[in-house]
Parts: sequence; C-alpha cells; structure tokens
Amino acid sequence: MDVDTNNLAVFALGGINEIGKNMYVIQYEDDIVVVDCGSKFPDESLLGVDLIIQDISYLKEHRENVRGLIVTHGHEDHIGGIPYFLKQMNVPIYATRLTLGLIELRIKEHGLLRDTKLTLIDGDSTIDLGTMTATFFKTNHSIPDCLGIAFETPEGTVVHTGDFKFDLTPVNNEYADLHKMAEIGKKGVLLLLSESTNAERQGFSQSERVVGDHIADAFRKAEGKIFISTFASNVHRVQQIIEAAQMTNRKIALLGRSMVNVVSVADELGYLDIPEGMLIEQQEVNQMNPENVVIICTGSQGEPMAALSRLSSNNFRQVSVYPGDTVIFASSPIPGNEKSVSRIIDNLYRLGANVIYGTGGATGMHVSGHAYREELKLMLSLMQPTYFIPIHGEYRMLELHRSMAEAVGVERENIFLLNNGDVVDIQNGVARQTRHVEAGDVFVDGLGIGDVGRVVLRDRKLLSEEGMLIIVVSMSKSDGRIISNPDTISRGFVYERDANELYKEVNELVIATIKDAKPSTRYRRNDMKHEIRKAVDKLLYTRTRRRPMILPFIIEI
Repeated sequence: MDVDTNNLAVFALGGINEIGKNMYVIQYEDDIVVVDCGSKFPDESLLGVDLIIQDISYLKEHRENVRGLIVTHGHEDHIGGIPYFLKQMNVPIYATRLTLGLIELRIKEHGLLRDTKLTLIDGDSTIDLGTMTATFFKTNHSIPDCLGIAFETPEGTVVHTGDFKFDLTPVNNEYADLHKMAEIGKKGVLLLLSESTNAERQGFSQSERVVGDHIADAFRKAEGKIFISTFASNVHRVQQIIEAAQMTNRKIALLGRSMVNVVSVADELGYLDIPEGMLIEQQEVNQMNPENVVIICTGSQGEPMAALSRLSSNNFRQVSVYPGDTVIFASSPIPGNEKSVSRIIDNLYRLGANVIYGTGGATGMHVSGHAYREELKLMLSLMQPTYFIPIHGEYRMLELHRSMAEAVGVERENIFLLNNGDVVDIQNGVARQTRHVEAGDVFVDGLGIGDVGRVVLRDRKLLSEEGMLIIVVSMSKSDGRIISNPDTISRGFVYERDANELYKEVNELVIATIKDAKPSTRYRRNDMKHEIRKAVDKLLYTRTRRRPMILPFIIEI
C-alpha cells in the first residue's frame, strides 16, 4: 500500500492501544522513519511464547525507503525488538548514550553489532532524513537519557513525546527542556503523539527523589540482610540504593542477569557513581555479617525465573532469605502481574522475612515514570497541536487523554483514537484516517520468529487443558485389515491405572470404526484417521465430558 505523493502518513505497528511493544512510523513521500522498536512479554494465554514483537511486513515491503530507527529511551518495550528487526532489515539506529549502550548489549548477544550503524544523539542533535528533519528535546522518565522528537516535514511539525513525566527535582539534575518544548509549540505543531499510560491518575506524579528518602529510612531500620527488587533499567533508583547502602555501611551484591548487565553499562558510561569496593560477588554474601549486605535483584513483577522468585522458593544456589531479613519491593505490579507478585510475597513471609510492598503511594518505595493527568495537559498546552493522537495505553486511557486534549483546546474532530496499523494521512493541512496497513503480533519462541501462530497456540491450550490421547493401530498395507489390537496411551487426560475400562471401550470402538469404513476410506490413511478421531471424540465426551487432543497413528505393515 503506497503513500500518495506529497502526503504525510503517521501510524503505529505496535503501541497505540496497548502498553508495550512500541513502534511508530512517520512517512513523507518515499522517506520512512521508525520510532522505537520494543517487545512485550506474553501473558499466561500464550503458552510457550518467549516474546512478542511487531509485524513489520509494511516496512519490509518498503525497506529501501526506511531512513533510520530513532529510539526515545532504553526501556525493553522500546528497544527489546531491535535484534529481531535488524535480522530482517538493517537500518541506521539513532539513540542517546545510555540507550545505545543497552542496545549494543542486546545486538551483541545476537551477533549483529559489527554490521549495525549506531549513531549517538542528544537533545541538541539534528538529523537529516530525506524530506524530513528530526530535532529533539530532553524529557524526564524512570531511566536517564530520554528524548522527545520533533519531525519537521513539508506538511508541518510532528511531535512524538516518548515516555515522559515532569520531574522538577530529578535525581540526576537533568531537567526536562520546557523552554524548548514551548518554543516548538510556539512555532506550530501540526500533529502530536503523546503517551497515555497514567491518564487515569489525577494531579502530578511525584519526584523520583522522594523514593530515595524512603529507601534510606528503611535501610536505617532494617536488621539482617536487605533484599530490594526494582526494574533493572531504573538507574536513578539503583543510584539511590547505592547511596543508602553507603550511608548504612553495607556492601551491594547484584542478582539477576539483566540487573548485572544494566548496572555494568550504566557504570561504564558514568550514569552511576559506585564507590570503590562497594560491589561484591554473590558468593561473598554468606561470608559477611548480614547487617552489612544489600542485595539488589530482579523479579519485582513476579517473573518465575527471575532472582526474587527463586529466592522466595529457597531455590537460589548461593544466597538465601532468612528470618529477620528485609525484602523491599521498589516497584508497583504492572496490571496482570498481581497474582505472581502476591505469590512471591506469601512465600517470603513463610521464610520469615519482613516484606515492604504495595503501590508507590502506600510505601513510598516507588513513583511512576509516566505523566499524570495534569502533566499530560501541560504537554498539550506547551505543544498546542492542531491534530492529536493519544498513544501507549489501554483504550480507556486513550479516551481519557482525548477528553483532556479537548479541555485544553484541541477540536474533537482533530483527535484520532486508532488501532495498530490505522494510518492518519495529512495532505494540504487536512488530516484523515481512511486506511490501514498490515500490523499485529509476531511470536518469538526459542530460536523461531513468527513460526508459532494461533493454530499452534490453540493446540497448546488444548493440550494444557484437556491432555491428549494417542491411538496406535497396525494395519495390513495390502488389504487394510487390522493386524493387532490398538494401543491407547494418554497424557494429561485420565490416570491410566483407573481407565482400563475406558481404554478397552476406545479400542473396541476403533476396531469397529475401521471394519465399518468403506474400503476406499481404509486405503486413504488421512480419511481413516479422521473417522477414528471423530468416533473416539464423541465417545470420550459422552463418558468424561472432556475433549482431549486425539492423535491416531496408523502403522502399515
């Protein structure tokens, strides 16, 4: 689907009406720029799936027109899909220092570093992208080095905010560039794309600096070892933990691969100030006085294989949680993770730990990195866009964000609530949404990319819920007669020792089905398997009210 000449097109291949898996596309004539390339972790319904990335069919069809990938910041939902993207199409990547460091880490693991062009940018950079020019402005978020983007096109300026908040007292003293945002707005913004994650929360978000005070207070009161779990990418939070540990004369051990990797990159690039001798190896933890140790670990969202989950089940080889130790959740559960997090908290209490958990407001151990309602209105007021697309949030959040945009003066008919793949075309200053490009989810399972589809997932779901029944029949190749009685095996369906009568009935039915089949059906093995499957399915449902996966095997002799 080609774009008309002199037409500005804006759409998302992921991230419009969801939280995670961000990818946005800005196109003018034949010049295409991609913003962010994230991934998303699957929920419990996607059995065996490791990762969800975007369907980039449209970009592959127009690969010669893609001028580059600009990354707003280093969170997984904005960089996690990059290695898979680069395997399909290699384009220049533009990002800030920390973001580039985290991207390098991922593409190195996939053997792509040597062939990838990485370009460093900052808030003062300008990038020539054919008919478009990109400039940037600094924003605050829960990871350093975040940027918003202003695309100057012949049609007008398109602004993408990235993930942001307005933190007036940031931990790293890197302030959001309000003056530059206002200047962009004053010059005129044709279209604004702004995140909607916290559109349901009233007022202003709290400063990250508030968390540091609560962490320091908890460290002063704690006895025994301190375990504190947070997002590995929250470098500001890690720095505040380091400062609290130094204040209370504790050494720090890091648990979890992502935590070790991110801290290593942030330290190397100067985003963390770690006193010499502060970090210890995990095998040293048990050699030290418990009152002199802090363990920073991954797993705050209940991930089953992450460090905190393994600690809670007493399944971490070199480190254990003992009665009297303190465990701090310096995060809030992402919607959908509440059950997993609750299970870990229960297990920690069983081990005798003192657990500090709850939403950020309840414990003071976490504040959001996303703008609340008044901050979203402030961004809208600074930019004063003609057209507006709320992005990055559930549909109800987009709807609330639309109401805020109307309240600050954007005309309702100029606000577009989209689905992934919906295209907003702007020509001669007039925007319309009348077409759609291919978009959707691609599942990564092990080394396979896109080879697990809905049919495979349906089969996995059936196996997980009802189990399976395997029926093996030996038949004569020459005349189609049964040579030996069927052999029936089940897994996850019924307990075999208690099912002899049922299996006997199944075997008798299979023999009868084969004998009653037309001669032509017997020699068409797929047809014969279908008849067996249909007959056995009906019998099993009548006897058990279950429908396992039935796999007939016919061995020709």
